[in-house]
Amino acid sequence: MADSTNLSPTPKPWIEDIHAYIPGKSASADGKPLIKLSANENPLGTSPAVHAAMGNAVHPNRYPDGDSRELRKALSAKHGIDTGRIVCGTGSGELLNCAVQAFAGRGDEVLFSRYSFSLYPLLAQKVGATPVMADDADYAASVDNLLAAVTERTRVIIVDNPNNPIGCWLPADEIARLHAGLAADVLLIVDQAYAEYLAEDVDDGAFELAIRHNNVLVMRTFSKAYGIAGERVGWATGAPPLIDMINRIRGAFNVSNHGQVAALAALGDDAWIARCRKENAVERARFVEAMEALGNHGIRPLPSEANFVLVLFEGVLTAEGALSAIAEAGYAVRHLPGQGLSHALRITIGQREDMDAVATAIRQAAEAA
Repeated sequence: MADSTNLSPTPKPWIEDIHAYIPGKSASADGKPLIKLSANENPLGTSPAVHAAMGNAVHPNRYPDGDSRELRKALSAKHGIDTGRIVCGTGSGELLNCAVQAFAGRGDEVLFSRYSFSLYPLLAQKVGATPVMADDADYAASVDNLLAAVTERTRVIIVDNPNNPIGCWLPADEIARLHAGLAADVLLIVDQAYAEYLAEDVDDGAFELAIRHNNVLVMRTFSKAYGIAGERVGWATGAPPLIDMINRIRGAFNVSNHGQVAALAALGDDAWIARCRKENAVERARFVEAMEALGNHGIRPLPSEANFVLVLFEGVLTAEGALSAIAEAGYAVRHLPGQGLSHALRITIGQREDMDAVATAIRQAAEAA
């Protein structure tokens, strides 16, 4: 009989190739707590309406509504989408996982722009598919380059709009052009995690595409502008057959009682979102102006429509040097060498005093370099 003492379950080879997702840091290398500007959380926090709603709203011994019916009804009313075209999940991450799992596998390709959300390649690898990165256009997503990268093996295309970590945004005519260039059996996912930070009259047209076509899914989250990242609530909309596939795969009772209550309250507080959008735009513009003033030091902020700015360090001061200076000032920001951005820092837009402190730390480090 063979000796089984050293045997253990063998993972699939494509799972062994995965590097776990790394969240934004909140401490320095020596463990000192830092103010966190590394995860694109809402610096203003959560709407007071959410705190009030969560006070005594749920019974922990009871399972949540597995279909998130009240939340789906509220999303339907707000966005003019039939409830049968909406599914909720534990953040948009669960729904992205489900969509890729349903439509891609071994031998297939999942396509996205070179500089996109770092979760995307993991989504492909989890199902044994091949992640493919289309060339960027000065870091931004390019519809021409995405279409040029499509092959007969492409099953899913994911576009984060606004993009993370660049902050770029594709307008409605570009999203429509991308969709028009795809075969009907290729799934287009438009990930709108930062959509609430766009001006109210700005729309990339993805909701309308999802209503008119059977191969478009739109993802949103309550983790960013709505300020309830800790409750893990997201949602997706698309044609009923697409929603049906996600419902077959998603977790049962996936959105907690507190998550559903919090999301309902957050969704109803338009004034809070308007305030967050306005303050983000003001502080982002001030911070970009401060970084542009350091252009003679090789520092370049990329245009952003989200609640962060990617700053390139192309002069004597390196991104590592700036990261150290910012940590010394008491802040954590995101360095992304694993995404080919070792010369850049993604900096979440915080409150005014935060952005002034970070800008000062970068300026002083640049002048001393």
